[in-house]
Amino acid sequence: MTDDPIDFTFSDLVTGYVVEVGDREFRMRTGDGRVLAARRSDDLTSSITRNLGEDYRDTTGRTGELLVPGQYLHAYGIYYPEADGARFEAGHLHFPNDVDGRPVFERVGWWVDQARAVADFYLRGQFPDGRYDWRGYRTKLTLAGTHTPDYVSADYRQETDTISRLVYGLATTYLLTGEDRFLDAAESGVEYLRDHMRVLDAENGVVYWYHGIDVTPAGIRRIYASSFGDDYHAIPIYEQIYALAGPTQTYRVTGDPRIAADLDQTIALFRRHFADPDRGGYFSHLDPITLDPRSPDLGDNRGRKNWNSIGDHAPAYLINAYLATGRADLAEFLAETARTIARRFPDDEHSPFVQERFHADWSADRSWGWQQDRAVVGHNLKIAWNLTRINNLSPEPEHVALAGKIARTMPAAGGDTRRGGWYDVVERVREPGSRFHRFAWHDRKAWWQQEQAILAYLVLGGTFGDPEHLRLARESQSFYNTFFLDHDDGGVYFNVLANGVPYLVGTERLKGSHSMSGYHAIELCYLAAVYTGLLITREPLLLHFRPRPDAFPDGVLRVAPDLLPPGSVRLSHVWVDDRPHHDYDADALTVRLPERDRPVRVRVRLVPSDLLHDTCVDVVGDVATVSSRGVLDSTALADFRAALAEALAAPVRRVELDLRGVARMAQPAVNELLFTTAQVRADTELVIAAAEPLRTTLRDAGIAVAPEAP
Repeated sequence: MTDDPIDFTFSDLVTGYVVEVGDREFRMRTGDGRVLAARRSDDLTSSITRNLGEDYRDTTGRTGELLVPGQYLHAYGIYYPEADGARFEAGHLHFPNDVDGRPVFERVGWWVDQARAVADFYLRGQFPDGRYDWRGYRTKLTLAGTHTPDYVSADYRQETDTISRLVYGLATTYLLTGEDRFLDAAESGVEYLRDHMRVLDAENGVVYWYHGIDVTPAGIRRIYASSFGDDYHAIPIYEQIYALAGPTQTYRVTGDPRIAADLDQTIALFRRHFADPDRGGYFSHLDPITLDPRSPDLGDNRGRKNWNSIGDHAPAYLINAYLATGRADLAEFLAETARTIARRFPDDEHSPFVQERFHADWSADRSWGWQQDRAVVGHNLKIAWNLTRINNLSPEPEHVALAGKIARTMPAAGGDTRRGGWYDVVERVREPGSRFHRFAWHDRKAWWQQEQAILAYLVLGGTFGDPEHLRLARESQSFYNTFFLDHDDGGVYFNVLANGVPYLVGTERLKGSHSMSGYHAIELCYLAAVYTGLLITREPLLLHFRPRPDAFPDGVLRVAPDLLPPGSVRLSHVWVDDRPHHDYDADALTVRLPERDRPVRVRVRLVPSDLLHDTCVDVVGDVATVSSRGVLDSTALADFRAALAEALAAPVRRVELDLRGVARMAQPAVNELLFTTAQVRADTELVIAAAEPLRTTLRDAGIAVAPEAP
């Protein structure tokens, strides 16, 4: 039997870096190190990657300006068989870098805008009348964001986890935007979860959550145990974990003490029933009647542990619970999960992928259900991401070692080094003589697995400064932003083919399902904004909170955006109800809340700790406030000048210049201020506040300073 030569045409995607450009051809180096010669089609078109809500950015007329050595691009085209082998002819080029050479997704506001667009997509789909009545929530949404026909009927099922995940996305979007509709919808979702899906076992001090409810004309019927094949008639721990995702993120924003109680009592459920006191870790399923993880009635789930039962605690709720409270017991819980993963999951003798399923004694389970001896690529990347986060709180050398090992091995084992992006499920062990791990079922790429890769390499690159991690982070972001955003119907595609074309068949056509509900897409937006701005591009980040009057027992709002390297970020500015607030600890990232009888709006500005200066403009009503912190030297002059110009151009009656946080002001900045005071309109009041010794410096220069803070 002889090899069948390629004598047919086929289309495909090639991704890489341009190394040479000729008149009709260009050469590009792909992620596997090979160089491909690509011919330009006579009808070649090109565009720049765009965000949700942005217009198509055609660059066909400027292709030559962008197609230069060093440029990263996605080339889509056709392979033609020729006498000397197949020739690739590019028909369209996607450029992820703008004309200034900077990736579009690293510009300020990219991820915030994307979060807003995704969250609004789900608000429109679930609440088309603008009323956040969760009785109308449907688990399934079509590609366009409408309810599917089977869920428009009078009888339909609502799943606890999907509601909680959407609540997470809405609360997170409020954190980024401060726009009330997102938090109002999130809070109403929490109320709905508590009223219909929560069970309080007061006698034993635990809370557990129903799988879901059936809504019928006759009323609500609660579904206690899971109805899914993998978990049928059992209580899977991952459902209890994800029931906490939305409420916990809402708690970060509001400090609702009822959520804190639910959180503690659900953790008590984990400790009381799911934990293995003898061998450590947590079982994956409970018998719904006896609550025994070893019950014979559990079948294949009897006495099992897996990735979800150990690793999902941290990203779903536990890190966010710690960020909101700073509690030592939650920090220890995080460290415990990390130690368990680092100790039990590596399987270097057999595979570059971790082992994901175990028997009670931690022996490998390689015959369970659909997984068999297969690896979920995203789970491996999720481990690298979360071990790095937890290590920033509780440093352990083995955490860093395992995260680094996964980061090094995953591109070749689970990534597509020729087209870009990350695969779904593959065989953990390669067949003898094979170069690749065989795919399980297909070679498609899921949206949530791209998220895990992006966040893993962003936090690794931002924490340790490895340029290879930063490169992989940017390449992963490029693939996701180019191929997963649905510019026609909104939201994010569930799956794309290996070549980036959306896969729109069956449940993978849906934007709402048992697997998709606005969680991963918005989590990505939030944390990509945090890691990119504060650790990589080193730009300020604004976050928003709306704590209740009974929020947080100590009256302290904790505003750390994530588990970042210790000392890497500080608070630069705080506003309460749109007025400057000065009762905060810049290094501890905490704000002392004022005593109020109603919720207050808290806005904070976070900056990299080594940023020597920070100036921002805030316009509220007819007052523009320019606030500066740090050292106003020659390096800060451009930002200071731009802020003054923006404030003076605003249609306001009063400009307040707050220099109380300025430690030193160089003479050029003093001169800038002298020049500016002469430009103030006659109908505009200028008030300057400063502390000593700057007050004296300004007065000596002839600049009037207010006797008290404005």
